[in-house]
Amino acid sequence: IPVSPQAFPLPSLPRKQPTVLVVCGPAQNGAIGLVCARHLRIFDYEPTIFYPKRSPDPLYQDFTTQCEKMDIPFLSYLPTEVQLINDAYNAVVDAVLGAEAEAAEGREPCAAILSTLKLIRIPIVSLDVPSGWDVEAGSSGGISPDVLVSLSAPKQCARRFLGRQHFVAGRFLPYDVQKKFELNPPEYPGTECVVALRALR
Repeated sequence: IPVSPQAFPLPSLPRKQPTVLVVCGPAQNGAIGLVCARHLRIFDYEPTIFYPKRSPDPLYQDFTTQCEKMDIPFLSYLPTEVQLINDAYNAVVDAVLGAEAEAAEGREPCAAILSTLKLIRIPIVSLDVPSGWDVEAGSSGGISPDVLVSLSAPKQCARRFLGRQHFVAGRFLPYDVQKKFELNPPEYPGTECVVALRALR
C-alpha cells in the first residue's frame, strides 16, 4: 500500500484542541503513522508519537528522522494509567498493526498497546485496519475506533466497522491497479485526497 500524502482527516477535531497521540507499530502501518504525524504537524496539530519498536528499514528511519526534525516529541513509554492519556490528548491515531498483521498482536509491545487502547475514552482513528482485527473477518476482540481511514480501498473487515466516520484515501492509485483489482473508487471532490464513505453495512 503506498503511503498516502494525506491519510488522516480530522474535521471533527478543532484546532483549539490539537493534541493527538500517534501510536506506531514496527511494520508498514507504523510507517504510515509516522507520515500521518508529520502531516498533522504541518496542519498545526500537536502530535506526539509512541513508536516502541523501530523498524530497521531505511525508509522508515527517514520518516522517523523527519518527525524528529519537525520537533514532534516521542514518548519513551505508553502510560498504563489510561486517565493520563485521556487527559493529555484529544484523539489517538492507531497505526499499530494494519492489514499486514498476523500474530503480532499477541506479542509485545503490541499486546500491551492494544490492552491500553481498548480502555481509553478519547476518540481513536484507525489507519487502514483497526489493530486487533482480522483483515477479512473483522473484530475478534480488537479495538473499537471512532474513525476508520481506509488506505487505497476499504478492506473486507470495513463492513463490520460501527464507528462514526469512515474515510478512504486512495486517489493516488493508478488506473491499471484499479482495473487489476476491480476497484470502484469513489469520486474525490476538487483536490481532496480523502473522501467520506457511507457505512458499508
